[in-house]
Amino acid sequence: MQPDAVAGDGVDGRHSRVVPLHNAVTAEALNALNREIVECRACPRLVAWCEEVAREKRAAYREWNYWGRPVPGFGDPHAKVYVVGLAPAAHGGNRTGRVFTGDRSGDWVYGALCRAGYANQETSIDVDDGLLLTGAYIGAIVRCAPPDNRPTREERAACLPYTERELGLLGGARVVVALGAYAHDAVSDLFGLRPRPKFGHMAEAKLPEGLTLLDSYHPSQRNTFTGRLTQEMFDAVFARAREIADSF
Repeated sequence: MQPDAVAGDGVDGRHSRVVPLHNAVTAEALNALNREIVECRACPRLVAWCEEVAREKRAAYREWNYWGRPVPGFGDPHAKVYVVGLAPAAHGGNRTGRVFTGDRSGDWVYGALCRAGYANQETSIDVDDGLLLTGAYIGAIVRCAPPDNRPTREERAACLPYTERELGLLGGARVVVALGAYAHDAVSDLFGLRPRPKFGHMAEAKLPEGLTLLDSYHPSQRNTFTGRLTQEMFDAVFARAREIADSF
């Protein structure tokens, strides 16, 4: 099924049935933030690109009504684990309207979250596929799909406050899982870490307010097809994230 054309009630920005609202105050604040993200038009280049992709489409998805807008966060308001990637994929989140949904990277992310006990299923096809997250929330450093997966420095700066506000609302978060060096650098900058800690798969760094930054190679096809990132390696990241989160 295809996403609704307008944002509404739910912690993914639209569907209240997708995520149980355990904490009404936090959930409503996240909903309000997600509505703001969806309506953002701060970066003309990204707005134009998302809309162009949504018009032209990929042949395999010609019947889809593409989302073609900024993609909000998704998950559990009580999350202890916050997962953050670079940006939505042009024919993934930009098509479906949900982060890491409808592409191969998303299959890796939700598969690993399911095996770690944070998701109720391993697949992520569309916003009505029944996916639920418990104890985890997912966002992106840049909320629009960028051309060639390369946002500019100005675009990152315009979008990073959304990540800051998201983390602030997720008061129970204890672990930030950065998918890739781009997310690692952005989170490090967000918390003012100088010098930046070195990025590396399974590397850890202490953040203010008792948070831990935990790195993973990004589950892009470039990494998964070449074996740089294996399922065992990716599962180890979320096993470690659970170990840290459950220690509180």
